Amino acid sequence: MSTDVSLTFSDVSMIFPDGTHALDQITFTVDPGEFVALVGPSGCGKSTLLRIASGLTEHTGGVCDVPRDSIGYVFQDATLLPWRTVQRNVELLGEFHNMAKAERATRASDAIELVGLAGHEDKFPKQLSGGMQMRASVARSLVMEPKVFLFDEPFGALDEITRERLNDELLSLFRTKEFAGVFVTHSIAEAVFLSTRVITMSARPGRIISDIAIPFDYPRNPELRYEPEFAELCGDVSNSLKVAHA
Repeated sequence: MSTDVSLTFSDVSMIFPDGTHALDQITFTVDPGEFVALVGPSGCGKSTLLRIASGLTEHTGGVCDVPRDSIGYVFQDATLLPWRTVQRNVELLGEFHNMAKAERATRASDAIELVGLAGHEDKFPKQLSGGMQMRASVARSLVMEPKVFLFDEPFGALDEITRERLNDELLSLFRTKEFAGVFVTHSIAEAVFLSTRVITMSARPGRIISDIAIPFDYPRNPELRYEPEFAELCGDVSNSLKVAHA
């Protein structure tokens, strides 16, 4: 794989054993420092693409090229272990990779501070709000310093205020770490606010309908959400989704 590209899908297709045709000839790349949002109808294969990129699902056609040893994956649910504290949850991936205890503890502490959870290290998941749990989930992946970060609609279950605040924090993290990001969402506004590109997918089998560049520079002021240019781009994505549902 080229050192200039973090993730490549080349004519990737997916047909499940039951005959479900989930994806059809998906082709796009994500370069270092790009943040690509995926939007489309439910069941169009967005999450399946992330699972293929991570190696959790094997595609049936085409090529997926990604540094599998440097992937962070944040699921729809925080998936924290309830019997572990925040610190111990964040250290988990380091343990799986046989990282030295002192190093994983230091990396976990740094990640916890980076996501704004300093002071909550000794709390258990049930003591955290939904937003705090998602921060801990992000911190857990940060311990491995991934070059590619996959986000499967991580903020979908949160209230709008918390969601927007986490969007702002995620962009700050993106600028700090400069990873290649792929973010699945059903929110057009979230996709446009976060990303450098928004890719729209069709109904099953998922195909790419549009790949829209987002021209706004980083850092992005939260007030951008209320600007006419922002609304215009949201309209472009919305129109693409109408084609996707057709």
